[in-house]
Amino acid sequence: MNISPPYSPELQYHLTGKHLLSFEIPFSQEILTEHLKNGYVSETCGVQSGNGSYHCVRCGNKDQTLFYTFPCKICNQDCTYCRSCIMMGRVSECAKLYRWTGPGIQYTIPDNVMRWTGTLSAGQQNASDCVVEAVNGKDEFLVWAVCGAGKTEVLYLAIEAALLAGKRICLATPRTDVVLELSPRLKKAFPAIEVATLHAGSEDRHGFSPLTVSTTHQLFRFNEAFDVIIVDEVDAFPYSMDDSLQYAVNKSKKVSAATVYLTATPSKRMQRLYRSGKLKAFIIPARYHRQPIPVPEMKWSGNWQKLFLQQKIPSKINAWVSERLNQNIPFLLFFPSIRVMEQVLPLFQRLSPELSIVHSRHPDRKEKIMALRNGLVPGLLTTTILERGVTIERLEVAVIGAEHEVFSDSAQIAGRVGRSFANPSGTVTFFHYGKSEAMAEAVHHIQMMNKNAMKRGLLDE
Repeated sequence: MNISPPYSPELQYHLTGKHLLSFEIPFSQEILTEHLKNGYVSETCGVQSGNGSYHCVRCGNKDQTLFYTFPCKICNQDCTYCRSCIMMGRVSECAKLYRWTGPGIQYTIPDNVMRWTGTLSAGQQNASDCVVEAVNGKDEFLVWAVCGAGKTEVLYLAIEAALLAGKRICLATPRTDVVLELSPRLKKAFPAIEVATLHAGSEDRHGFSPLTVSTTHQLFRFNEAFDVIIVDEVDAFPYSMDDSLQYAVNKSKKVSAATVYLTATPSKRMQRLYRSGKLKAFIIPARYHRQPIPVPEMKWSGNWQKLFLQQKIPSKINAWVSERLNQNIPFLLFFPSIRVMEQVLPLFQRLSPELSIVHSRHPDRKEKIMALRNGLVPGLLTTTILERGVTIERLEVAVIGAEHEVFSDSAQIAGRVGRSFANPSGTVTFFHYGKSEAMAEAVHHIQMMNKNAMKRGLLDE
């Protein structure tokens, strides 16, 4: 009789599908060594060299300027580490990455795993059928859907089918704010299973779950873990500009995994792949409530930077904010930089002392968004950090300095408005000192989608 040596289920649970450094594994070196000897765990050097160059196994970095050699106290010799993913803990030539190679985790998915009882629109249903087909066929697929089309709901039937087939799924997105928005919705739709939520500082980073919602940064810690990976906001910064994040997504999925991309504004490269037939896709040009997307209005506001320096709010911007304060309409004011926003906050607080700011480095960003959602503050000044993943009833938005290059994706900002059945309309205003190509493209994109939706009968007359 061939009896396999025993192994630790706790270590199996912690390491399955992961690529972790020793300090991320709460087990003794003796236990790791025993499991290595018995073939349940494998190890590899985090940074490898060959032909005079270095390669980071964890993040895929091959840029030699992002490696640094130092006298290491662990291996007692010169050792090289990767600076590209240093925020995840230092990985070096002498640092080992461990992964589980033993038996897989056995778990049961209940037949009634999904409790969502909503109804899909015609566009959503067609897209949902395509995603189910892509997941079953282990294909690569793009859902090109306008902001507010209900992309998350389009995924539910495919997630259900994958779970019932014993597949492990990850829904990844570049930004923590979107993870925090999506996680409770998925937990509500799939209450019978554990849904892991992974972002910097999250408590359940090292658990195992059949359904995971994660920032793309957290996927550096995974290796061949997922049968289905869904990348939401695939066009968003930093994912769209960072090869290492794309490497992390590819490393985290199994070779035979299905890959689904979601976006309202696919890159030109993705659009070319779609039009050439190399990437399957389904376009949803209308929102689920069958009302058109509000088209941004462009308003010249003069030299807004000069006026701000003179401690003045441009008159048109002042009037826009005052009108929403008087009518009790919640709003977001988008600024091109944190510096400008912080400089002008006192000016806007003259209109309402309750106005506040939100940006990527703000410690209580989540609480401020909730305050706006709950009507506790009238509006927020923000950066592009809130251009995605935020849904607030009756919200209206304005972009200050819309010609600035940071607003390269202002169609996403416009997509914050009119997202619900109860309030399907609202205003979007681009305040500028000269129209940019990106502004014109955003308006054209929205008009094109509205026209397409009307042709397909997806809008109410």
